[in-house]
Amino acid sequence: MIEIMRVRKLLSQQQNILSKIALGAPLDEVLENICLSIEELIEDSSAKCSILTLKGEQLFHSAAPNIAKGYCEAINGVHIGPSVGSCGTAVYEKKRIIASDIATSPLWENYKALALNFDLRSCWSTPIISTQSDILGTFAIYHDSAKSPTPQDLELIDFFVDFTSIALEKHTESLKSKVLLAELQQSNEKFKAFAKVLPDLTLILSEEGEYTNVYGTANESLYLSQEYVINRNVRDIMPPEDANPIMAVIAKTLQTNEVQVFEYQLNIKGKQLTFEGRTAPLESYQPNNPSQRHVVWMARDISTRKAAEEEVQRLAFFDPLTNLPNRRMLNDKLSMYVEQIKQSDHTGALLFLDLDNFKRINDSLGHNAGDEILVELSQRLTRVLNPTDTLARVGGDEFIILIENVGDSHKQASLESELMAKVVQSVFYDKFEIGDLAFQVSCSIGICLINNANAISENILKFADTAMYRSKMKGGNSSSFYDPALQTLLENQTELETDIVRAIACDEFCAYFQPQLSIDGSIIGAEALIRWNHPTKGLISPNSFIPIAEQFGLIQKLQNIVLRDICILLETLRDHNVLKNQFNVSINISQCQFNSSTLKGELFKAIETYDVLPSQIKLEITESMLAGDLMSTVKQMKELKSQGFVFSIDDFGTGYSCLKHLSVLPIDELKIDKSFIDKVLDNASGQSIVQSIIGLGHSLDINIVAEGVESAEQLHVLKSMGVNAVQGFLFAKPLTHSNYLKWHKEHQ
Repeated sequence: MIEIMRVRKLLSQQQNILSKIALGAPLDEVLENICLSIEELIEDSSAKCSILTLKGEQLFHSAAPNIAKGYCEAINGVHIGPSVGSCGTAVYEKKRIIASDIATSPLWENYKALALNFDLRSCWSTPIISTQSDILGTFAIYHDSAKSPTPQDLELIDFFVDFTSIALEKHTESLKSKVLLAELQQSNEKFKAFAKVLPDLTLILSEEGEYTNVYGTANESLYLSQEYVINRNVRDIMPPEDANPIMAVIAKTLQTNEVQVFEYQLNIKGKQLTFEGRTAPLESYQPNNPSQRHVVWMARDISTRKAAEEEVQRLAFFDPLTNLPNRRMLNDKLSMYVEQIKQSDHTGALLFLDLDNFKRINDSLGHNAGDEILVELSQRLTRVLNPTDTLARVGGDEFIILIENVGDSHKQASLESELMAKVVQSVFYDKFEIGDLAFQVSCSIGICLINNANAISENILKFADTAMYRSKMKGGNSSSFYDPALQTLLENQTELETDIVRAIACDEFCAYFQPQLSIDGSIIGAEALIRWNHPTKGLISPNSFIPIAEQFGLIQKLQNIVLRDICILLETLRDHNVLKNQFNVSINISQCQFNSSTLKGELFKAIETYDVLPSQIKLEITESMLAGDLMSTVKQMKELKSQGFVFSIDDFGTGYSCLKHLSVLPIDELKIDKSFIDKVLDNASGQSIVQSIIGLGHSLDINIVAEGVESAEQLHVLKSMGVNAVQGFLFAKPLTHSNYLKWHKEHQ
């Protein structure tokens, strides 16, 4: 959009140029005036205008008041063609040619030295086309730097190209007065269309407040229709409360001779609209009355924008569900409060609330029901808090209360904070009703005191969150103060998570392999066990990182690494001709991986990549994984079993909840937990348990593997009991890929 001063100049120059054309001023004078006018109006002050007229197949200089005479003489009479700079090419191709950089434009190959010598580095040329579609010449804008036009530049150029066309046609064809009048009318219509792209409404008002002209807006932004307001006074149309401010703006604009920018409101046809106004003085608008002063008044209806800004402001700082302050506003308030605390001896408190087991409501009744509870809870909490307290919703079911003064001493602040926590918990005494249902809801609260010793916003929120986590560990429905020891534990866990992510990217995890032998001593398989070879800490036990990997959703990536290494081992054994048909490698499948929809895809991706048979991979699951949705578990196991994979239950005997289900599970193997193997030599009860498991497995035609065998005596007893296979330190510790390959060759 063109600025208000440019609009004022454009209006004045339009009248000037059209007057010269209509009155038959010399063509050179008109064209030079056009060049000077656009140079004044176009955005870049370095712009230089050139007008060339076409005669036959040649272009001749007609006007270029600010371009060096030497350059104009050099290009005078140039023949048009496909690569004759911007102007020659524009006429030849009958379209606008933009050469943003003359130095690199192929169209200027033969002329760039000339142009650059006169410091002309870009050229936008538009063919001047008559009303009969004949090309009359070119209208070009040069700059002393490489430059591309904006849409506003092109729109302005087209406007002046039209003027140039009129001037050339009048001069070259001596159009009759009727044709000239039609052309002027056409130009005027184009001006009106151009004016419509200006912000919504442009008014020409006299010093006395009379509407002289109205441009570019629909009637809904005016008190009355355009036809009705022309030549009428503002005071006659509007009530005094609206007319007087308008007259004051007109007076100030003419008094200061400066652009005025302001906002104002008008009641238009029953609607309260907000406008952004811009005014500028306009001299000699009416040639027949040059002493009459006017202003150009540009008005943009910004009602929708203002409403949107208010909504954006609300969404930026308030929770859309509860209308409470959101995390962003809370952070701002907390930061300001912390600065105040630093200047006083007061102590404040931040309470972090998290609803206990809220997920069960969302899962059973849907999020709409959960939202109803959150809204009612926000209302209950608001009623028990002081006006100076800040209540914010910072997450799904997380709320934070900022209390600005809970005492001057640590003891008093602790007592007051604990009392406030009890008040907060009291709002949960009454059940939350949803339709015909009622739910008893509770919350866990973490409390962090705010004082000179603890005045860092980020730490305050983190410490309160840690305290809330402590309440969760106590079983919920309680409050806890921040405990630095627990914070250290959580920070260590977070640090370890970050290190695991880094280690995965650096390929520090790999699989070790512990052999499995049949009871007669032949190798029948191996178990893959993940290890972390840390660059500074050495080999890290899985017990140190597996729980963190499961908690932060990284276990899938670790198990994919193990699966990859299993396939590589099988591929290597095959290449060395030491892979027997019955040999398979076990991989532990976690609960979350087994429940994942991607398990089947990950397995087949691996075996297809390395050309491994499904039967060569044994999937080890635990008894605890069979205690949930048994039918779903059996279904997934049968699907994988039908594809050729083998199943084993690891650490069998640590729980008997699944014994009654063994007959329906597609299990190939049971692994007796090491804790029972350790007791097999101690007493009769230890042997009895092992013997029971072996008997149960054999009755169901399931192989039994004893893991953790460490002595020949244990092996002897197990062999007498009928164990099918063994695994343990007696035969080999978990080995790296290369060491296992060596062991395998030596013991096959």
